[in-house]
Amino acid sequence: MPIVEVSPGVSIAYETFGDPSDPAVLLVMGFSAQMIAWHEDFCRALAERGRYVIRYDNRDCGLSTKFDDHPVDVGRFTDTVSSGDVASALAMVPYTLKDMADDGLNLLTALGIERAHVVGSSMGGMLAQTMAIGQPTRVLTLTSMMSSTGESDYGRPSAEAQAVLLRPKPSDREGYIAAAERDLVWASKRYGNVALLRELAAESYDRAYYPDGAGRQLGAMILSGSRADALRGLRVPTLVIHGLDDILTDPSGGRRTADLVPGAKLLLLPDMGHDRPRELWREIIDALDAHTR
Repeated sequence: MPIVEVSPGVSIAYETFGDPSDPAVLLVMGFSAQMIAWHEDFCRALAERGRYVIRYDNRDCGLSTKFDDHPVDVGRFTDTVSSGDVASALAMVPYTLKDMADDGLNLLTALGIERAHVVGSSMGGMLAQTMAIGQPTRVLTLTSMMSSTGESDYGRPSAEAQAVLLRPKPSDREGYIAAAERDLVWASKRYGNVALLRELAAESYDRAYYPDGAGRQLGAMILSGSRADALRGLRVPTLVIHGLDDILTDPSGGRRTADLVPGAKLLLLPDMGHDRPRELWREIIDALDAHTR
């Protein structure tokens, strides 16, 4: 697995699919998920459409750099945010969403790629938006999938989904894999598949079990603030994809994103939750293929 230093002290693990002479598509994964959550078959199918596909581990996840010197107590952090003490909360978190977004752009630089189509899922959608806002000349197109704008009134999780998200998973392999079944709560009602959730959990555990990074990524997300004003001024061609079964990021997050970005296209998928079921890959890849031409 290639790993490259993208900035002082930060190295990013990545994998590529397809011909480097084809237009680049950077796939950005979400909260605490490794790049393998972009399934290899999905990446290869997109590459077969004539794209050079790049997936990577965000910092504090997978095989990329870990920030062990900055532990974050999630309970204390959330209590501090709830109390309104933003300054103290900021001091607890060693990096921001912008820092994470810069990792993706710096990875492109390290690979000799000046501009790319950027596709982000969930927190990855926030990172993709941040890339397009901060360095629009480097983003050929933006695709924001199952994500939101950073405004508290949109894309809110249901109480049940939030409880599952924040509930720690067991540290032993068997328990960790069994706990993956909880994620079915926000999966596609029609296509949710426990066996596939367990399979991904097993692969993730064996590749790089690392729960400590989640608190820091969560902190970066919570403190990122609203991107609404910046999205209103965005002039990057934008596609928004959201599943109507999504209760982790309510579809209002996708609708709001599409409403804010001038000229954005919105694709709402009735049988998709906070997941990408294999049964919908053809429709998703068709949409990406058309958008990234």
